[in-house]
Amino acid sequence: MMKTVWSLTLGAMMAWSIGCAYAENPASHAHWSYQGSTDPAHWADLDKANAACRLSQEQSPINIDVRAAKKAPLAALEFSYAAGTAEVINNGHTVQVNPAAGNTLKVGEDVGHLLQFHFHTPSEESVNGVRYPLVAHFVHKGFDGKLSVVALLFKEGRRNQALAPMFTALPTEGKLLALANMNPGELLPADHSYFKFMGSLTTPPCSDGVRWQVLKQTAEISKQQLSAFRKLYTMNARPIQPLNSRVVEVSD
Repeated sequence: MMKTVWSLTLGAMMAWSIGCAYAENPASHAHWSYQGSTDPAHWADLDKANAACRLSQEQSPINIDVRAAKKAPLAALEFSYAAGTAEVINNGHTVQVNPAAGNTLKVGEDVGHLLQFHFHTPSEESVNGVRYPLVAHFVHKGFDGKLSVVALLFKEGRRNQALAPMFTALPTEGKLLALANMNPGELLPADHSYFKFMGSLTTPPCSDGVRWQVLKQTAEISKQQLSAFRKLYTMNARPIQPLNSRVVEVSD
């Protein structure tokens, strides 16, 4: 039994360190948070590795002005997600799900492997100035090492059956929940049309060069499920960042 628990924990730690510089960069030992003296306004001062948090001109998240978005023949998002085991961990900044290997996203000729997905409340991205109650970020890594993130916005409504296995037993900080069968594809809406822009990680070190795809169609989450997450994190979203000279494209 101890061997099994250690194996699960080791797997979660590996997925966390490889896949989520996004949720937290383990190479940076400076403590950061969303409130107080270590909040987003101070991230760049906490560690020189976080310089991009202040200096980069393509930071995330952003507000998406739908009217200003440029229509473009964007490549389809081809998700190849399947059911398998998964590990749910609470890393102190968010709840993160590390699925088994083999899930991919193809966008044109680019293929990225799903490393993990995690949640923010409220949504980090806003649409026409409105932030949603929750967002899930699906983080993919290509063969070239570049990251591609798909954002799925949630509005309050019906109970989300795909989230139920996780949200009925969300782990506390430092804890792990093992799921025997979870398909990340069941979280996705039927319509995969999206907004696209270049941005950054939304947590330290705020590295830029990240391709972002924000799905236009939202998913639903119940008030009870949202409350369960907010018992752990009342707020874990970075403020909206300037768009600067970037162009937001939207699929036809």
